[in-house]
Amino acid sequence: QVQVVESGGGLVQPGGSLRLSCAASGSISSGYAMGWYRQAPGKQRELVAVITTTGRTNYAGSVKGRFTISRDNAKNTVYLQMNSLKAEDTAAYYCNVAAAIGVYWGQGTQVTVSS
Repeated sequence: QVQVVESGGGLVQPGGSLRLSCAASGSISSGYAMGWYRQAPGKQRELVAVITTTGRTNYAGSVKGRFTISRDNAKNTVYLQMNSLKAEDTAAYYCNVAAAIGVYWGQGTQVTVSS
């Protein structure tokens, strides 16, 4: 089994920063991709950023230049550094792990950007 646990969400003011963490554990190998998705009320879930085992990254156009995804393979952890946060970034953020044995999701962590 694979467990995926996110942390780091919270309430921040516009222009502020947050760093989300996602730790994966269980029967996973090093061959997996990890990513962040988000879903705001009344909106479809969208891809925020993904990173492969080789370090290739992809970002949604709305977050390019503001968010940075990275991973620590030794710790099986992926991070999402979010800077210059906007109210439009408010959403539930979900971590995804895509491995050969399956796809796994975390429970989500809420990010609220408000003054």
